[in-house]
Amino acid sequence: MLSEIEYKKLAWHSRRGMRELDLLLLPFVNTVLREISAEEQTLYKLLLDEEDQDLYNWLVLRTPAPNEGLAKIIGIIRASR
Repeated sequence: MLSEIEYKKLAWHSRRGMRELDLLLLPFVNTVLREISAEEQTLYKLLLDEEDQDLYNWLVLRTPAPNEGLAKIIGIIRASR
């Protein structure tokens, strides 16, 4: 599971500066991130490496995620709202 330092880093990187993304990601980080599996936390880290526009399009289902792993974590984020 995440250490406190890892959690804080992910929380910081989840603040994207794009209001729409912040509204989708920050509640997930605050309520769900610590509860998901280590594998899912790793997928979330990978998701944060992506471009904001891609993230937004995937999260609002405008375009499909490019792979199964990202699709899985996006589903978890969407289900947590």
